[in-house]
Amino acid sequence: MIKWMTFDTQLGEMILAANRAAIIGAWFAGQRHFDGAETSWAEDPTETLLVKASGQLSEYFTGRRRSFDLPLAAEGTKFQRRVWAGIGNIEYGQTTTYGTLARALDKATAARAVGAATGRNPLSIFVPCHRVLGSTGTLTGYAGGIERKRALLALEQSGLPTQA
Repeated sequence: MIKWMTFDTQLGEMILAANRAAIIGAWFAGQRHFDGAETSWAEDPTETLLVKASGQLSEYFTGRRRSFDLPLAAEGTKFQRRVWAGIGNIEYGQTTTYGTLARALDKATAARAVGAATGRNPLSIFVPCHRVLGSTGTLTGYAGGIERKRALLALEQSGLPTQA
């Protein structure tokens, strides 16, 4: 059974979801490729994993956390999971490009496919897709919105809490 909860952040409401063993989703409300909690999910803001995830996100948004200690289990294709694993290797405060990530995955000509997989990342912030930029360092392609991407990068580069 999937359990879920809403969580208010400085950048808007997030929906967190978990199965019995891991966090399976962390989305900003209204973001692309996520239509909201499914009817088969049970809302449970007391679920231990969800409480732990929301606590770690709170610490992240106040600049007190740079990495997460949570079991994660994103569902996707084999290629998407490879891309998300690659994104997970981008250090706090650092960025890379879709092309660089594609080359690291031995898919040098697949920058657009990497971008598409990045946009389907169901674990916003935990799998830090906001750290992936366009080829010229431009802020492109964040399912949660470019303003959120800008704010998340500013938080990580300044270490200061995010603003609403």
